[in-house]
Amino acid sequence: MACVMDGNGRWAQRRSLPRTAGHQAAETTVIDIIEAARAAGVEWLSLYAFSTENWSRPGTEVDFLMGLVRRVVRKHAPLLLARGIRCRFLGVADSRVPRELAQDFEDLATLTADNRGMTLTVAFDHGGRRDIVEAARSLIRSGTPADEVTEQLFADHLPFPDTPDVDLVIRTSGEQRISNFMLWQVAYAEWVFPEVLWPDFRAPDFLACLHAYRRRDRRFGGVPPRTMGDPS
Repeated sequence: MACVMDGNGRWAQRRSLPRTAGHQAAETTVIDIIEAARAAGVEWLSLYAFSTENWSRPGTEVDFLMGLVRRVVRKHAPLLLARGIRCRFLGVADSRVPRELAQDFEDLATLTADNRGMTLTVAFDHGGRRDIVEAARSLIRSGTPADEVTEQLFADHLPFPDTPDVDLVIRTSGEQRISNFMLWQVAYAEWVFPEVLWPDFRAPDFLACLHAYRRRDRRFGGVPPRTMGDPS
């Protein structure tokens, strides 16, 4: 499962607060959804925290986000370790990511590397197109002949190639865009677009999305078994 955590700015705007207040309020949601996903038996959870396009935001907001994320990571590291959650960070390639924050990411990944519960992937400074370009460059550097490139081989050159394809993406706030998020992995994902803004999103909302997904008829381009051979 994956979540595009959207709506922090609008949450703050509706309350006549600065956008940074929305980012602060989002911390509670992040922890609540991690706990809800783990309790529901989700084995892989990805959260879209900061995209390659988010660097275009005002510098003051970006700086605030960098400091906030660092505080959240350091504050909740003991909880994540105690819950048996393995943490990984997808992206973090831009030199503008503060060195201290990148080190905190690395430290948390190392701290939780041996956990065997849910795997939590935080996409930070992430771009799906960039991942695909880097995978192509990796294949070229390896000298792989073009005729030998398969989808599986290509996927093996993406970051964290053991990550399974995403089954369900939840994007809060009612917006209906992919926004350059894990483009390869979400190729056949189901999407749910709850209207609630991310800071107000809670475990019951998450479970409602999960239940909606379970009611979907996933055919991956085929037809239901009951219609096989039936031309009607």
